[in-house]
Amino acid sequence: MTRQRVVLITIGVMMSLFMASMESTVIATAMPTIVSQLGGLANYSWVFAIYMLTSTTAGPIFGKLSDIYGRRPLYMVAISLFLGGSLLCGMSMSMPMLIAARAVQGLGAGGLQPLAFIIVGDIFTFEQRTKMQGLFSGVWGVSSVIGPLIGGFLVDQISWHWVFLINIPPGLVAGALVWTAWKDPARAEGKRPAIDYVGAALLSVDVVALLLGLNDLSSPVGWGLLAAAALITVILVAVEWRAEAPILPVRLIMRDRMFAVACAHGMLAGWVLFGSMAYVPLFVQGVLGTSATQAGSTLTPMLLGWVITSIIGSRLLLRISYRSLAITGMIGFVLGTFLLSRVRPDMSQLELMVSLTLMGFGMGASIPAFLIAVQSSVARSELGSATATVQFSRTIGGTLGVAVLGVLLATALSAAMHAAGLDQNAIPLGDLLNGDTGGATALNSGARTALAIALGHTFSSTMWIAVLALAVTFLAPRGSVADLRNRRTTEDVGAAAH
Repeated sequence: MTRQRVVLITIGVMMSLFMASMESTVIATAMPTIVSQLGGLANYSWVFAIYMLTSTTAGPIFGKLSDIYGRRPLYMVAISLFLGGSLLCGMSMSMPMLIAARAVQGLGAGGLQPLAFIIVGDIFTFEQRTKMQGLFSGVWGVSSVIGPLIGGFLVDQISWHWVFLINIPPGLVAGALVWTAWKDPARAEGKRPAIDYVGAALLSVDVVALLLGLNDLSSPVGWGLLAAAALITVILVAVEWRAEAPILPVRLIMRDRMFAVACAHGMLAGWVLFGSMAYVPLFVQGVLGTSATQAGSTLTPMLLGWVITSIIGSRLLLRISYRSLAITGMIGFVLGTFLLSRVRPDMSQLELMVSLTLMGFGMGASIPAFLIAVQSSVARSELGSATATVQFSRTIGGTLGVAVLGVLLATALSAAMHAAGLDQNAIPLGDLLNGDTGGATALNSGARTALAIALGHTFSSTMWIAVLALAVTFLAPRGSVADLRNRRTTEDVGAAAH
């Protein structure tokens, strides 16, 4: 493939990754305005949840289908769904229409995010991949963090419709670039493996039941859904173990320690990352008394630490062990979560910035290290599903983290308010979880202290999850990424000989 084609593909894929990742968070600052115009406050959370549901489920499915039918056609399906969903979102005249459009948009995003990293694994050599994966991981991190800032600007300056419509011009350019420049390599003739429709259906139902259950833990129905999700998971594992071309590579997880550790790390780190991103702005706005825009900008140090470390760390993989880089990053990540767990009403902005910078450093060092290691250790025929599964583990971990931390915060806040002798209705919990506190001036000092205590307990739980993620990282096989690649090459040659 010529250098010009590689550059065009890289630009197109990077643009689509940025848009797909940003859409998971950009709507946060637009929702109050949307609700005021469209109504449907009771369905507020579904605008977020449906996007997460469809994108989380679609990722492994797109990854596996791309192994069978090629990256180019699956990428075009994904970008078409994403742009179509974005257009429908921008044209929505009611809350049900917006929720349905977000479902379509999420399906497309669920394909674009893993395919971006899969295509990087296809078109670049090992040495180039170490540089590009760091850059792409940085793009993923930047887009997720600055989403609320972009959403707030568009709502304030133009219209909430442009939170979605802004995707269409760059999306069309990205699709055109990839369509014209990308050519799937010739595939060996022969019977294509059967598509795992049963596994895809079970995975979809499992994720839906899990997220719906976590969203309603206060009722027996929610716990029933969680029990159903557990049962479906057992059935899914059994089906995927026997499937010819599984959507979730269960056998690969069982036999490949590198892949299993990467997935476990992704789930735990995603739990901490997305949980922190969801509730740090609440602390800054509700306890420290800043505006909503300032609260969103508090995540900037995490963004900078993530991007810079992703770029530098990926280049270091040519010289040092991926395991050493990941462990170093996770030590910084744990330290950052420890500092974050010490939140209090008189906490300085500097201390908060240091903790978030350390967390960004940890993600920037560990995520590219594990992703490149996985892509170097699996067979080419499994590259798509393996990459998508690692992405899936991080997304589902983040989904679980935000949901569980919401329950912990509600419980801790109730206890703190009761201990302080305050009326729990002094801070409507629904407003708090949406970040609508009206600033610290709307809260008396006792309520602010209670909120700080509750968030301290919440962030303490993420610290222990981060410690567990560090412990899992120590289980990764020793050696460099080059060793993993050479081992895979030897295994592929041996398999071909037989």
